Amino acid sequence: MDKLSLVLVIIGAINWALIGIFQFDLVAWLFGGQGAVVSRIVYTIVGAAGLWCISLLFTERSAVKE
Repeated sequence: MDKLSLVLVIIGAINWALIGIFQFDLVAWLFGGQGAVVSRIVYTIVGAAGLWCISLLFTERSAVKE
């Protein structure tokens, strides 16, 4: 679940970078506008993934196994 959430957060960050630099919302473009149901679902899933990733800040990770 952690890796999936991280991937979704990265996708969201790329979308925000596109909005900030080029004023281009990739999710809205792909799914028919910001108000489209599918776009809103994608935004909600990415937002939920971001909330999940907050927990990663407080999780102790063990050392990398060799």
